[in-house]
Amino acid sequence: MPDKKKPLVVVTRKLPDPIETRMMELFDTRLNADDTPMSHDELVEAVATADVLVPTVTDRIDRGVIDAAGPRLKLIASFGTGVDHIDHKAARERGITVTNTPGVLTEDTADMTMALILAVARRLTEGERLVRSGEWKGWGPTTMLGARLSGKRLGILGMGRIGSALARRARAFGMSIHYHNRRRVHPDLENELEATYWESLDQMLARMDVVSINCPHTPATFHLLSERRLKLMRPSCFIVNTARGEVIDEGALTRLLIQGNIGGAGLDVFEHEPAVNPKLLKLDNVVLLPHMGSATMEGRIDMGEKVIINIKTFVDGHAPPDRVIETLL
Repeated sequence: MPDKKKPLVVVTRKLPDPIETRMMELFDTRLNADDTPMSHDELVEAVATADVLVPTVTDRIDRGVIDAAGPRLKLIASFGTGVDHIDHKAARERGITVTNTPGVLTEDTADMTMALILAVARRLTEGERLVRSGEWKGWGPTTMLGARLSGKRLGILGMGRIGSALARRARAFGMSIHYHNRRRVHPDLENELEATYWESLDQMLARMDVVSINCPHTPATFHLLSERRLKLMRPSCFIVNTARGEVIDEGALTRLLIQGNIGGAGLDVFEHEPAVNPKLLKLDNVVLLPHMGSATMEGRIDMGEKVIINIKTFVDGHAPPDRVIETLL
């Protein structure tokens, strides 16, 4: 890293104005003013000269990109919590440090997850479409009947920061909390949330009224909710995903929704986004959002500030606070 001049920082997408302004003050920064996603070739060109690359979760920083990096690239400071878009093995082999922005999106994503649970259970978007269509004929005692949340069982797949924050919200709605996790959480947290731990994901899925996906996408969680596991769910169960689309077999989920073997779904992420299975678009019992679970101005600014801190700390010769440890992925 050059000692006497500002490091060259390449940012792949447009970030909030306060973050871009601060980056321009601190670093030799190349911004993406029109917010057009960089192609693979453009990413290769960027890493050839950059000291720091600031990608987002939609940029595929694969081995081809990393192998093309010039000797100056020593840090990939990702703008986002998820890190499955970066080839960590290739980065480690090149001596490139990878950081992310954990912790700042917890409350925003938990809010959106709870909103999706409500929207699916109470048919909110379906009702909104009915009003806009001009076909609503007025109130009726059996019109637009949904499901009450109080007393229902919520199964959380991934009881990390977001899963725990969701559990606190769901408890306020009178739901009972169940979870499956790679490791059982601390007893104090389990007691606080009055949460029931299921070592067997299969057994938990078969007994829940609502299932929320809150785990990261890793090789171990790809299609964790396979067709076999989705078939374990009760026909009245709702499934919500604000984590990563790849965790669910989207094709199988779509078939089961069409067949009536799953009660409904709220999806903020998709397996091949931005592409969405066209069959999902036709289903009334599905709420579809454009990956906006963490989309608040406050959250985006907090993310940007974490990126800046990671870069500044690294440039000053210290270990950045949000360094991603490959063994934890």
